[in-house]
Amino acid sequence: MNHPLPPPVEEPVSPARRGRRKEARPGELLAAALDLFVEKGYAATRVEEVAARAGVSKGTLFLYFPSKEELFKAVVREHISGRFAEWEATLADFTGTCSDMVEYAFSAWWERIGSTKASGLGKLVIAEAHNFPEIARFYRSEVILPAHELIRQILQRGMASGEFRELDLEYAIHLVDAPLIQLDLMLSAGALCMADPSSFDPQKYLRTHAQNLLMGLRPRAA
Repeated sequence: MNHPLPPPVEEPVSPARRGRRKEARPGELLAAALDLFVEKGYAATRVEEVAARAGVSKGTLFLYFPSKEELFKAVVREHISGRFAEWEATLADFTGTCSDMVEYAFSAWWERIGSTKASGLGKLVIAEAHNFPEIARFYRSEVILPAHELIRQILQRGMASGEFRELDLEYAIHLVDAPLIQLDLMLSAGALCMADPSSFDPQKYLRTHAQNLLMGLRPRAA
């Protein structure tokens, strides 16, 4: 007489394991969203694609992020604007010269933003600001203005110590951030801007810019 096979015994999922999975979901969703926003742009990215890439349902995504706009904001905060407190502390504790600080700022930007996928967020906003002014306003408030404030503090510190000449800060700020924006666009354009993109060294480019910028910031000899 054949006896029916017993049903398979499912391994119980422990509360700790279930909790780890739940906690991991926002991070997985943000990573998937960053990939897709950079690959496809804001308009072309669909929340269904983000959920699928993260391995969850669209409903799960909406539990954490109620709209695509809120998802984009969370990505920006995770990868850029959420780090400003750390960068403010680094500036406050910096013990070198203001020239050292400028060179460090260029190097740190490349290491933490420019060389990572997060650099694509700024290019996305530039490309789609006209059609999505709300995300452009958010990016300006969360990223551009705090970055300008950090640059302002560095320049003010140099002016106060006499290391830098007197500057119109509203314009001098853009002397510092312009090379970073230009580098992003150059790397996107590739052969359009560079004879041999494969041999282009972004860090050397930034060092060269920093050195030339510092020559202009220092007081002129009598």
